Amino acid sequence: MTTYLDLETVSANTPPRTHPLGSDAAHGSGGVGLSWMENRGFVLIADITGYTVYLRESELEHAQGTLTQLLELLIEHTRPPLVISTLEGDAVFSYALDKGFVSGQTFLEGIETTYVAFRRAIELMVLNNSCQCNACANVSALDLKFFVHHGSFAIQQVGGGAQLMGNEIILIHRLLKNSVTATTGIRAYLLCTDAAVGALGIEAAQEMVRHHETVTDLGEVDVWIKDMHPVYESRRDDDQVTYEGREVLSTVAAEIPMSRELVWDYLNQTEYRNLLIGSDSFEVRDRKDGKVGSGSTYICYHGKMIVPQEVIEWRPFERVLVQQRLPFKGRQTYVLVDFRLTPTDTGTRLTETAARLTGPIVKRALARMFIRSHRRRSQRDLDNFADQIQGDLALHDAPRPSALSADDIATQALASLEVEG
Repeated sequence: MTTYLDLETVSANTPPRTHPLGSDAAHGSGGVGLSWMENRGFVLIADITGYTVYLRESELEHAQGTLTQLLELLIEHTRPPLVISTLEGDAVFSYALDKGFVSGQTFLEGIETTYVAFRRAIELMVLNNSCQCNACANVSALDLKFFVHHGSFAIQQVGGGAQLMGNEIILIHRLLKNSVTATTGIRAYLLCTDAAVGALGIEAAQEMVRHHETVTDLGEVDVWIKDMHPVYESRRDDDQVTYEGREVLSTVAAEIPMSRELVWDYLNQTEYRNLLIGSDSFEVRDRKDGKVGSGSTYICYHGKMIVPQEVIEWRPFERVLVQQRLPFKGRQTYVLVDFRLTPTDTGTRLTETAARLTGPIVKRALARMFIRSHRRRSQRDLDNFADQIQGDLALHDAPRPSALSADDIATQALASLEVEG
């Protein structure tokens, strides 16, 4: 089997992970050439926690099914700009190049969304379990860790796959064996190197704690740790704001041939949000830990008119709901503006809905007439937004989604069981 790290550089007591999908046979050995490119970007490992202990105490047949489901979930959530490099036992190794990178906040929200989906999957497995075997009974002990680093690495194209090489790749793999749980008691965490936190550029360390690791042959490494359990707890009982059909004033939509993650990132970029809401400019106030979210406020400038929008609900890759104050004198009048992202066969449908007016009766009547009369303009703004972000994306050589078949994933799950066994 082909290794994913440089064996001449990695010490014998920390062997690199291997995977049958990385072998010459898996990529087509007959006459396949190799190509190398030096790049800068992020590397991410999503690693299932407690997997080795789980296997020791479980029946392998059912354990394979569990691992296959969890790997499928991790792969499903590894979306552009992330590209899967390899499957490594109970982990998914992916990367994102700087030239096509989304904002730091979107990147971290992608990790958090993956963790929430993983925990929900584990809870459903436990809830729906009718089997008395150890593999099914012990699934609740599984959890998830993430490792993020930023730096330079070479990409070796082997057939249809990509393998990453270089000292930065060695470092991120060495950090898989660390003292985080022993030191902090945290089992499920996000570990970011100093380089990763700096490259994310959103004061990410505000919600993390500093930690030090001694890495074989590489010395002291400063990292930042975030406990992922509170992330899940904050979302598991998070109710959505709803409104009735009779409260809807206007709805416009656009089909965009891009992933929800990319549309979401554009939706929250200043220059493109200006296009969407038809403002001259806007600023964001009341960030939390350096990030926009529930409780933040958009201040939108339309000439001399100022229109505040308070974020009521922030669901990454799904929904942004704002309460917009209308520019009427006297008692304040508000309308909910709902931006929803729905996956489609060809990309994403972005829907903008204005609903539920509150305030004095007379002003609500005026607002209702104003909003409905401006529906065509809202549709033009939305279409313009869709055209502009597609044009921008075309300039950045966006990566394609990773393509791994169900057979690939099942093969990896089986190979991992054989290695652990």
